[in-house]
Amino acid sequence: MALELTVRKPQPEPDPNYRQAPHNIEAEQALLGAILVNNEAFYRVSDFLEPKHFFEPIHQKIYEVTASIIRAGKVATPVTLKTFLPPDADVAGMPAPVYLARLAAEATTVINAADYGRTIYDLSTRRDLIRIGEDMVNLAYEAPVDFSPQVQIDDAERRLYELAETGRYDGGFMKFSDALKDAVDLASKAYQRDGHLSGLATGLTDLDLLMGGLQKSDLVIIAGRPAMGKTALATNIAYNIAVDYRGQPRPDGSIETVSGGIVGFFSLEMSAEQLATRILSEQTEIPSSKIRRGDISEEDFSKLAAAAQTMQSIPLFIDDTGGISIAQLTARARRLKRQRGLDLMVVDYLQLLTGSSRRAQEGRVQEVTEITTGLKALAKELDIPILALSQLSRQVESRDDKRPQLADLRESGSIEQDADVVLFVFREEYYLKNREPREGSEEWFKWETEMKAAENRAELIIGKQRHGPTGTVKVVFEPQVTRFGNLAREDHLPERRS
Repeated sequence: MALELTVRKPQPEPDPNYRQAPHNIEAEQALLGAILVNNEAFYRVSDFLEPKHFFEPIHQKIYEVTASIIRAGKVATPVTLKTFLPPDADVAGMPAPVYLARLAAEATTVINAADYGRTIYDLSTRRDLIRIGEDMVNLAYEAPVDFSPQVQIDDAERRLYELAETGRYDGGFMKFSDALKDAVDLASKAYQRDGHLSGLATGLTDLDLLMGGLQKSDLVIIAGRPAMGKTALATNIAYNIAVDYRGQPRPDGSIETVSGGIVGFFSLEMSAEQLATRILSEQTEIPSSKIRRGDISEEDFSKLAAAAQTMQSIPLFIDDTGGISIAQLTARARRLKRQRGLDLMVVDYLQLLTGSSRRAQEGRVQEVTEITTGLKALAKELDIPILALSQLSRQVESRDDKRPQLADLRESGSIEQDADVVLFVFREEYYLKNREPREGSEEWFKWETEMKAAENRAELIIGKQRHGPTGTVKVVFEPQVTRFGNLAREDHLPERRS
């Protein structure tokens, strides 16, 4: 027999148009009773059920206090719990201690706890859906003349996404103790992971050592002049992370990424086929120009077929729609995260995105500000790193030292401000090739020496890093197959024999 929470009084005839929010008081009572009888029941629901999911306020309080007691390593029973409830609390016409004892007496079994917890959670989700729907209807009816429907669509989609993500993004203040726990968990995972990285490993060892991998919620800008290899670096990193993906199921049935990651690649400049050709070239060491021309041997074709077979299963998703807006990109990223999962997002490249029409009318700088702010907000919302490629202004070419600086970023104010990391790609070889002196002259021999030193070399310059040091990482770059790789360092080479 379920407990009654209210003293029944004569009620007026109900309004046929009134509908009460969905809830199940009996399920809440049965679950709380089960937890009080056997605290093990709490661990069956604690990974997804929170106090706010209960309909009845007193049940929210009981679940919150019970959770605190159990997490403190103590036993939660009607006796230990009653001291934390208001002494004058009256529930269903009975004192709180009596109500707690009745809950325990009429408890469900531990085996059924998860089912009751899921029922409570699902009903809470339906109530949230009703609230979102009511807000949408009311706002659509009462919207000001200058209020864009697209803004309301974006807001509704964001709220629905947050709801779908099991309340991870519920906003508001967070207890420092909870933030501390997350920080310690991050350090623990980094310690247990190969390479001791807290973020996603790019596959470039020295870069990972300097950055600790790609960190969640970070906006990472990869910038450089044309032909420096920005897209090649982005595809290398995306492939390295996707090919290393490994997941394991959580108790609620979702998949947790334990290695590598699921990658979404927005290719606004190149088609999906061109991007796939590049990745095939990188992995098979067959120049992409030969692949496009069909200038390959039977052995090369076998290598391509084998590589394609291996790559079919990697979680790398490409969207090659050109000229999309930041709002469209945000919606598609949320959808991919919900349907497939998402651990890294790449945008190639930032200047090809468009902002809202209002921002566009205010000028390109304001439009880019909206785009970078939107990308940073999306990185935080999805809790993933976002790699966004960016062009540099031509002022680099006017300097003797062509190494880029933060001031070289186009519309640099917003990009530099919103980015957590700014990574420049620089290849001295490209500039040296374009200023070859007359062969045989003294300058030519000097130039030849510099060319040999710069051949197949690139520098990744960290111009800004919010959480770590700046510096330069030297890597190998193979232009024929557009592939970056680790540079063998002197201290890592085998000992030379005399």
